[in-house]
Amino acid sequence: MRLTSYTNYALRSLQLAALHHPDLVRVDDVVRVHGLARPHVVKVVHELGRAGLLQTVRGRGGGFRLGRPAGEIGVGEVVRLTEGPLDLVECFDPASNTCPLIGICELSATFQEAAGAFMKVLDGVTIADISANRSQLLDRVLPLQQGIVAPMVVRSPPAAARPRAARKR
Repeated sequence: MRLTSYTNYALRSLQLAALHHPDLVRVDDVVRVHGLARPHVVKVVHELGRAGLLQTVRGRGGGFRLGRPAGEIGVGEVVRLTEGPLDLVECFDPASNTCPLIGICELSATFQEAAGAFMKVLDGVTIADISANRSQLLDRVLPLQQGIVAPMVVRSPPAAARPRAARKR
């Protein structure tokens, strides 16, 4: 299972807002710190604002801040908001299921149990938790935010350096 970049951007935006709380964070701060495309961050911040997770302030000098205390915003809540239902396989959604094994398939039950366990872990983590090492995070974030250094880019090793199973065919 893999979460979308959209979810990652949402979590990073909330984390940055928690680090700077109660001050405003600008969309351009998120763009600069994480090396993201501005339109994507604008869309994420808008959705988080509509959901009440962020408070947005328009106009010159505007930005966003947490809409609720960081300890009250669960990572699982954010994932559900940005990902929608975690239908790992077709049979999770009775409206679109065409599998004749629904109700008796152990594979489906196993996937449902795994997805439930995944979300249970995320439900136990808050934005405060992922921002708890504030001083370390700010040591890394502030130079990026101020444009002193560029975001780190993690590149995949050349195909020859990756294990055979990881290479694209």
